[in-house]
Amino acid sequence: MRTRFIALSLLVLVAASCSRQPSIETLYAAAREQMVEQQLSVPGWAIKNPRVLKSMATVPRHEFVPESQRIYSYADGPLPIGYGQTISKPYLVAFMTEQLDPKPTDRVLEIGTGSGYQAAVLSMLVADVYTIEIVEPLAKRAAADLQRLGYNNVHCLAGDGYKGWPEHAPFDAIIVTCAPDQIPQPLIDQLKDGGRMIIPVGPGDDQHLYLLRKNGQKIETQAVLPVLFVPMTGKASSN
Repeated sequence: MRTRFIALSLLVLVAASCSRQPSIETLYAAAREQMVEQQLSVPGWAIKNPRVLKSMATVPRHEFVPESQRIYSYADGPLPIGYGQTISKPYLVAFMTEQLDPKPTDRVLEIGTGSGYQAAVLSMLVADVYTIEIVEPLAKRAAADLQRLGYNNVHCLAGDGYKGWPEHAPFDAIIVTCAPDQIPQPLIDQLKDGGRMIIPVGPGDDQHLYLLRKNGQKIETQAVLPVLFVPMTGKASSN
């Protein structure tokens, strides 16, 4: 219902523009504001971090989806981006970002660049984002879009995220947007002492989003939400 409502409202705005001719960016900004007000304020699950809300209200999600899907850019649901991958629904992006508790000085590793949208949201909240995508055409497209849009503190790599990015470790935080059956040890190793990780774990019919905190040799884990992500491929699928 919300998907239809957001899409319909955007269509109405476009139709209404015939008389007063606002720019398309003005229309997208209005849809983005509506997204924040209606989707990120779910009773009991509302996103409260003002920095996360500001980033979600600022980053142009429509720039990270295929042109054929742009009318649904701010709808309450995931969207296909090609190669069997999707861009997560806005609420899930905001929820994972808030759970990660990003700080302005953080260096964050993202596994699963996808469209580049999550990296863009994070880039406004931290010092640097290092993001890895195993599907090379997606990695190249996301890197080009992020550069075009001016997200200069996002560093992209085409490769197997299971291995992390040891050259730039340790990281203050790690966010994973694809689901392994178990948490990859290389990612735990590359997490700074005191660091946080948000990661979906498990098979498609029994996945949970876990929040991890690393304290010395101790790893504290907390299941925070049942989810459904695409599986992690590469080395993760051969273990």
